[in-house]
Amino acid sequence: MKEIEVVIDTEEIAEFFHRELIRRGFVPSQIELEELADITFDYLIEKCIIDEEWEE
Repeated sequence: MKEIEVVIDTEEIAEFFHRELIRRGFVPSQIELEELADITFDYLIEKCIIDEEWEE
């Protein structure tokens, strides 16, 4: 299987959720968006879809 590099940013995830939730009639707070982004990121790690790497 070929490995590709994908960069996933929790801020980008939060912005995506914000747009989608607003479009669907919800008004999430910034804290809720950040939590959703963190949960999504953790899910992707748990399912081995991504590996967490730390910037130096």
